[in-house]
Amino acid sequence: MAARLSVNVNKVATLRNARGGDVPSVLEAVRAIVAAGAPGITIHPRADERHIRRTDALAIAGELAPLRDRIEFNIEGDPRPDLLELVLQVRPHQCTLVPVRPGEITSQAGWPPDTSRAEIGAIVARLAGSGIRVSLFVEADEAAIRWAADTGAQRVELYTEPYARAHLAGPAEAAASFARYAAAAELAHGLGLGINAGHDLDLDNLRLFRRLPHLDEVSIGHALISRALFVGLGQVVGEYLAVLAEQA
Repeated sequence: MAARLSVNVNKVATLRNARGGDVPSVLEAVRAIVAAGAPGITIHPRADERHIRRTDALAIAGELAPLRDRIEFNIEGDPRPDLLELVLQVRPHQCTLVPVRPGEITSQAGWPPDTSRAEIGAIVARLAGSGIRVSLFVEADEAAIRWAADTGAQRVELYTEPYARAHLAGPAEAAASFARYAAAAELAHGLGLGINAGHDLDLDNLRLFRRLPHLDEVSIGHALISRALFVGLGQVVGEYLAVLAEQA
């Protein structure tokens, strides 16, 4: 079964916020993505609201509520109080907890495996108790995956920027990096974790990565929205769905 595609619409909000006002509309983008057949929407509301805002999150939640049985909603972010309050209010299908470094433009690393299991575990339990699946953003590293399993999380999201860089370096480097991720996925699966992946995946490097064992979901934003500027959201969503559906 093909991995599910969750489209991150943050970049639509970034473009809107660069000018002010409501154009381009994040809600219109969500509607176009859903109409094109994508089974998931992801947002990452940051504390400074430099792209997705709280109002966007509430509007998207309202838009997707009637489609809850077929469109997954994923909210990702650092477990700060206002983000957790938003997640508990909206109750998306999934919350992906991501570490945030001060001043970062985008996510730069997964959770360090020396992060307090008790602290993260309490947050995981709180969200799971409200019926929200919790995924932890981690490196393709044994210690990090075992740490995630120990917190009680239901899934991990493998941080794929290192794979994307390796893919650009050439076929041998891509194969070696993919093998590392495959081993991490097998370990996670063996520990009872579902497997998501995201960060710098695109139409090119996804053709190999989609073969990752036990892959449940890929979250793709920057590359997909960037290509959509030239070919349209409907077409590019279709292209990604076609790659994910390709036979090995």
